[in-house]
Amino acid sequence: MSRIEARFSALQAAGRKALIPYITAGDPNPAVTLPLMHDLVAAGADVIELGIPFSDPMADGPVIQLAMERALEHHVSLSQVLEMVRQFRSRDNETPVVLMGYLNPIEKMGYEQFAKSAAEAGVDGVLTVDLPPEEATDVVPLFKARGLDTIFLLAPTTTAERARLICEQASGYVYYVSLKGVTGSSALNVTDVAEKLDMLRTVTDLPIGVGFGIRDGESAAAVAGVADGVVVGSVLVNQIAANADNPDKAREAIAAIVADMRSSMDR
Repeated sequence: MSRIEARFSALQAAGRKALIPYITAGDPNPAVTLPLMHDLVAAGADVIELGIPFSDPMADGPVIQLAMERALEHHVSLSQVLEMVRQFRSRDNETPVVLMGYLNPIEKMGYEQFAKSAAEAGVDGVLTVDLPPEEATDVVPLFKARGLDTIFLLAPTTTAERARLICEQASGYVYYVSLKGVTGSSALNVTDVAEKLDMLRTVTDLPIGVGFGIRDGESAAAVAGVADGVVVGSVLVNQIAANADNPDKAREAIAAIVADMRSSMDR
């Protein structure tokens, strides 16, 4: 059983939902990422999504675009991101880590080399935004052979037929994008999300995490009422942007937001 499957199984048995925070590796500088990952776990994170810096993050809004730019100013590479995960594993061998990013850095490293290196570093899953299922037929078996879950995005516009196709390739969990737009978009409608999740559960037994538009404990709790996991990114990354010259303050603010979401979800 993978770490991701084990974590969702344990949460289900306890009647709880997964809290899945996102940060960009290397933002605001590489030295902050590892302690921030441990902060997230201490504050109540169940899974960590770690963004791979990339120059053209097309699915992301300005907040995460700027985070990518800050990381790239320090020349943070995919190899360095894997080393961060390796160091994280020296203290934490239980919290699942999912790499989230775009195809180009993985293609540059090479799929086989990436899968081997990611598995050795302790990565649990990979979410590649611009890899459609039609082009993943060779990649998915390669990743699965190394014990890497392949996580795909589903959108409000995804039909049941296409959702079934996507979920046949997916493992670990699937990520439902609650809004039509980029990360950091406007407030979500939980009723609409619930209706879409009802449809998605007819085509997959995988846990469904919901992201985009979750900003505070109230919205996290509302989404937790209908989803298996709550993914939060921009509101956390905003704290890094606001405190880029004071990373300790950013860490404290992020930990406080995650802890508030955790307690709100558990209530």
